[in-house]
Amino acid sequence: MLLVDDEPDARALLTEVLQQCGAVVVATHSADEAVRLIPRERPAVLLSDIGLPGEDGYKLITRVRALGPEDGGDLPAAAITAYARSDDASRALAAGYQRHAPKPIQPTTLAALVAGLAQMHPDGAEQPARRPIGSA
Repeated sequence: MLLVDDEPDARALLTEVLQQCGAVVVATHSADEAVRLIPRERPAVLLSDIGLPGEDGYKLITRVRALGPEDGGDLPAAAITAYARSDDASRALAAGYQRHAPKPIQPTTLAALVAGLAQMHPDGAEQPARRPIGSA
């Protein structure tokens, strides 16, 4: 999976939690690096902060979706962010994320989020409806 967070402590903590859950994590601090890594690494899941320097997480997911399926543009993605209002969740989902989860995120919630995203089919055939974490 690919994790994008510009805050070193948050990136390290999320990476550690995910690795303890058995995930193989490639972590980066920028949208540009993430877009370069996706076609090469072909992650099964993308987790990204929204408040990134330079290009934010909204621009990141727009660029990812523009890659096309052959280059990983259809990978399941979640925004994990301190932007936690319902408007923020709606904006993240409209931008192209399948899920939105507010920070701080509990390890069990994070593990469930990643497991759910990993089960999504890249072709979208069985993708659940887009929704923020914790909503019905």
